[in-house]
Amino acid sequence: MAARDPFVDYLLELLAPLGATSARRMFGGWGVYVDGLMAGLVAEETFYLKTDAETRSEFEQVGSAPFVFEGRGRIVETSYWSAPETAMDSPDAMRPWAQRALEAARRKPAAKPKRKKKVS
Repeated sequence: MAARDPFVDYLLELLAPLGATSARRMFGGWGVYVDGLMAGLVAEETFYLKTDAETRSEFEQVGSAPFVFEGRGRIVETSYWSAPETAMDSPDAMRPWAQRALEAARRKPAAKPKRKKKVS
């Protein structure tokens, strides 16, 4: 098993009071999970938490920014927003923000399975 990033290990400690934590490599970063739900991601040493229409404004109010990337020649804004700096200080400070992320992850509808193309 490849060694994990110390920053990712720190995040898992911050999130541990909320449930079973884990991290998986993805697209040059990390997916961060609590009880099997993807609550956040790490890209370029920044931790982003899952948001949705109900929680996004709270992240905006504290100066967080969305994770964006370039895909297929255009800029894509994701539903993951940077964790507030103060949330990075302790599990107690992270808890309300991580709970919002988990609630958003629970509200997200399951992805529809892709239809298979008919082969003639």
